[in-house]
Amino acid sequence: MKNNKSAFFAIAVSAMLGMGAIEANAQQTRYKGTVTIHQKDGTKTSIEEAGLKRISNKMNYVYADTWPTSPQTYADVDHVSFDWIAHEVGNISLNYKREISADELKQAVKDMRTQLSSALNAIYGLRGGNYGNPPTPLSYQFSYTFGPDCYVQYFCVPHYDFPYSNLTLRSTYDLCKNSIGGPGAGFSAMKLDMAPTLNAEKIDYMPEIKAIYLTLFNYAAIENVDLFGPLTYYDNKGNFEGSSFEYDRVKDIYYQVKADIDAAIECFKYYKNHRSDAYKKTIGRFILSRVQLLSSDYPDYADASDLSVWIRFANSLKLRMAIHMSKVEPATAKQWAEEAVAGGVIENETDEIGLFPSRLGFAHPLIEIMGWNDLVMGASFINLLQNLDHPYMKYLFTKNSIVLEKSKQAFSDSSAPAVTPKGSVYIGMRNGVSPGEGQAAANNPYCGYSTLDRTYLSECNPPLYIMKMSEVCFLRAEGALRGWNMGGTAQSFYEQGIRTAYLEDRNSPRKEYVNYVDDYLNVVAPKGIAYVDPQGLTPDMPSVTKIGVKWNEGDSKETKLEKIITQKYIASFPYSYESWIDLRRTGYPKLFPILNTEHGDGTIKFDNSKVQTANNIMRRIPWVSYDPQTKEDINDTGIPALSEDTNNKPATDTQMQRLWWDVDAPNF
Repeated sequence: MKNNKSAFFAIAVSAMLGMGAIEANAQQTRYKGTVTIHQKDGTKTSIEEAGLKRISNKMNYVYADTWPTSPQTYADVDHVSFDWIAHEVGNISLNYKREISADELKQAVKDMRTQLSSALNAIYGLRGGNYGNPPTPLSYQFSYTFGPDCYVQYFCVPHYDFPYSNLTLRSTYDLCKNSIGGPGAGFSAMKLDMAPTLNAEKIDYMPEIKAIYLTLFNYAAIENVDLFGPLTYYDNKGNFEGSSFEYDRVKDIYYQVKADIDAAIECFKYYKNHRSDAYKKTIGRFILSRVQLLSSDYPDYADASDLSVWIRFANSLKLRMAIHMSKVEPATAKQWAEEAVAGGVIENETDEIGLFPSRLGFAHPLIEIMGWNDLVMGASFINLLQNLDHPYMKYLFTKNSIVLEKSKQAFSDSSAPAVTPKGSVYIGMRNGVSPGEGQAAANNPYCGYSTLDRTYLSECNPPLYIMKMSEVCFLRAEGALRGWNMGGTAQSFYEQGIRTAYLEDRNSPRKEYVNYVDDYLNVVAPKGIAYVDPQGLTPDMPSVTKIGVKWNEGDSKETKLEKIITQKYIASFPYSYESWIDLRRTGYPKLFPILNTEHGDGTIKFDNSKVQTANNIMRRIPWVSYDPQTKEDINDTGIPALSEDTNNKPATDTQMQRLWWDVDAPNF
């Protein structure tokens, strides 16, 4: 056998760096291509990089460990050749200490007008923006209301037919290939519109803006992996333009995002004492016009050059990630969380980050979606609010918009009256029930169930939050409950979270919530109101809510956690992604079981329980693609990454596949 040191060196490098053999924060280069083993008799064996785990040169043979086949040995080898293309992945540097004048910054902004416009498109895409516009109803619908909004039972889709979108939704967990991938739109916008900007040369003349963009890119990446699992993170982050992409583990992405967050925070801290006033004013004007995520408390003429708000946002994201991983890596989670709080998290409403209709001149997409009769309230959510006498029940919803009659197909034990008069009840729709046909309530009674009050919603301008103060309060409450140093007690953060939980714009003259919150904080026990479907098409459901609102230091840790997560769930409304994570990792809040699970992929169960069980909660969104190369990438690296994230247990691309942080274990 020939002594081909250079060939085997390259193969060793590729095996180490290209096969996912080491942690993500050390992964800088990927090699894509083919290894060919040439034997002396002229036989050639080619192995694609995606299928090669390890190759080594033994004394008398070559050993190749491949996936998914068994390892092979090759004797009488003449030489091994390789055809590699190397590319850097995910190596976004922040050279924030370089000298940059205010004039150089202005010139960079001018030179990068196109890329910076694209970056703003990506920011809009975080909450349903499309084609460079702020969030639109149709895009928002695909990102939220067809999927996670219903998985957590905030809403329910009342009709199955969507001819204008070429899709059919048979029920809540339906594996509809034309809609189920919609929640991936936020990261898609980031990889298409933000990644080129992050990798542009001139962006290094505005490192603070680059740090904000990098943090937002990572925010979207964490949202995506928490929805789907492993992600082509490094390839997309590095703006790789190859034909095949490699999926990275959820754990690896979490660790790299944490490293990027820390780098961004150092950039923001350095800026405070090392940039000129002229430079800072340009940064402030740019943030107002090209980032647009600051609280509505910033008027158009304000100077947004104080970047402490971005330090607080970055640390709040780190805290969110720490809570997610509190069961899978509790020691690391504690460290990250305490670092975040010590470094400063969101502590007042002016530091909240989101898209604010009152500033940007658009209406919340839910207003129009409700007008299409494409959504009604979820039965479990409304029943929870009724049982706790939540302030929202005083003003936020409409009662039934039509007369509702008990169906001839009603359950025999349904206690529904023969006729429910128009405008007499707040009533939600059971998630998973087979919806009706059409959007007209006259022909499809489900469209006459309770909705959000569109008039009130229009007047109060609810923001589309990226990070809300109440969420941070509840994160700190849970951390304190787990014994972490969160700078206060679980009770104090819990109560502060409830006080700041309302969805209305902070500057809106319509804030009915604050009129009722004091009484709400003192609710000791739920009312015990059962759910009764006016049509009788689902059985009566006793309330699953057994806890009150008032904090009781004598409660068990489990009851305290249930209270924290239940109030966080209500406070997060209508943003469903974080609520779905909490439901999967803790089992809270307690909700009604979802019906018709057979419309999914067969892995979700229904066991006739009176409360939603772990086997009835969809645990991830499967990957759906019509592209042959993407399907190949999923098989080659996506599913193996799923398995690696769960200690190499067999993994499947299914709705019940647990993700890295979704540990089947007690909460404490």
